[in-house]
Amino acid sequence: MAINPFQNFMVRYGANERIFTEGDLGTTMYIVQSGKIRLFRLVEGAKRVHGMMEKGDFFGEMSILEGLPRTVSAEAVEDAELIEINSMTFDKMIKGNIEIAIRMLRKLSIRLRETERRFEGLQADGRGGPPTRPISMGKPKTPGVAGTGTRLEVEGEGTSFHLQGEETLIGRFDPVTEQMPDVDLTQVDLKRSVSRRHARLVRTTEGFVLTEEVGALNGTFVNSTKLVTGRAHPVQDGDRVSVGMVKLVFRA
Repeated sequence: MAINPFQNFMVRYGANERIFTEGDLGTTMYIVQSGKIRLFRLVEGAKRVHGMMEKGDFFGEMSILEGLPRTVSAEAVEDAELIEINSMTFDKMIKGNIEIAIRMLRKLSIRLRETERRFEGLQADGRGGPPTRPISMGKPKTPGVAGTGTRLEVEGEGTSFHLQGEETLIGRFDPVTEQMPDVDLTQVDLKRSVSRRHARLVRTTEGFVLTEEVGALNGTFVNSTKLVTGRAHPVQDGDRVSVGMVKLVFRA
């Protein structure tokens, strides 16, 4: 059995226990190992939820990167185990978990893009033009019933995800970056084996190809062939696609 290299940094919180409070000076970030964590702000005495973190999600990283006070409060919804990372172990964490490193970069990229759009919106307002609309991130989607058309069917469940457009991102809703894939397996991946951005299905002039995303964990298979990250693999009607522990059938 593999030993968690961060076992010595594990901390535990009971249900409803506060982890940190908005405005606190923080020098640590957290990775959820078990349980659920609520991120929120108090607005006129009421909690306004900003995210629910589950296994594999991380939060509080801006305190390490920027040295600024906490912008939200965090509390355990249920008994939870967290890995507590400080600036001394941050380097080791980044090197040891490529998926977290990539998600952190995506989050920073999204923040930069939102800042640029707000700035452009202010400039447009100053010229009398229309302000730029904020990015709409959305929420996890609910799988539909099996039907016709190009789709991915969940084996043995009678649910399917219909594919639209030339490219389809497969994964799970990411509360860290608030990005939602085109095929959101959140509700069917009970063991959370699918990475937030796991694989990409692309329609080409010769048919469909599937490519595993950089940073994806737990493997991607087409029938019995394990995909190599970044290398496209053809898929045809009836092929069985395994994304983590989720078994799908491709229908074209």
